Amino acid sequence: MKRDAFNAKNAPQPRGGYAQAVRIEDFSRVLFVSGQIPADSDDVLPTGFEAQARQVWLNVDAQLKAAGMSKADIVKVTMYLSDRHHTMANREIRAEYLGALAPAMTVVIAGIFDESWLLEVEVIAAQ
Repeated sequence: MKRDAFNAKNAPQPRGGYAQAVRIEDFSRVLFVSGQIPADSDDVLPTGFEAQARQVWLNVDAQLKAAGMSKADIVKVTMYLSDRHHTMANREIRAEYLGALAPAMTVVIAGIFDESWLLEVEVIAAQ
């Protein structure tokens, strides 16, 4: 698969670990991962934003692996945060998981289905 990231010079530049646009060509598979919640497989919800964010990324990783893919295949991330005050912690934990990967990304501050969930993350991956 061929993958290119773009950050148009005549548009706002990304603010931390993502690309403004990602083009993929010559791919054979696309995976749409539904919003992953911060509970583990036993439905245990960690306490605090950082623990919940790490759990969400573990859940994303589990879905990717179940489909025979990995985080290297992520081309788009949509994150839903319950409060804008989680923005910096979210950025740090997302960077822990993604490392040097820079997918296209959107972060939305929103009321989340279960008020005890502090975030939810969905991804699109391609190979």
